[in-house]
Amino acid sequence: QVHLVNSGGGLVQAGGSLRLSCAASGRTFSIYTMGWFRQAPGKERDFVAAMTRSAGSTSYEDSVKGRFTISKDNAKNTMYLQMNSLKPEDTAVYYCAARLSGISTDYRNYNYWGQGTQVTVSS
Repeated sequence: QVHLVNSGGGLVQAGGSLRLSCAASGRTFSIYTMGWFRQAPGKERDFVAAMTRSAGSTSYEDSVKGRFTISKDNAKNTMYLQMNSLKPEDTAVYYCAARLSGISTDYRNYNYWGQGTQVTVSS
């Protein structure tokens, strides 16, 4: 079993920055990919970014390319999402996730989830 804990998030003005963290514990050796998803009220959970744990391959949703950066610290079993130039449309609950194989943009393919953290961007 893998346990993920989200941290970070909060309220920020448009154009500001936030950094989210996701600490993994348990059978972390089984994780192949970690990613970030977000869910706004009344909407589906959408892919934001993902990274493979060992090879370092990354994938980003088009609207966050150039603004968000996913990174990892394997020694700490922690993944990060640096979010710059935030926009009101980035407002959502952000979830970290992990799966046992390659990158997928479909939230249904992820095995483990963090508890989510609210990001609110004011205009």
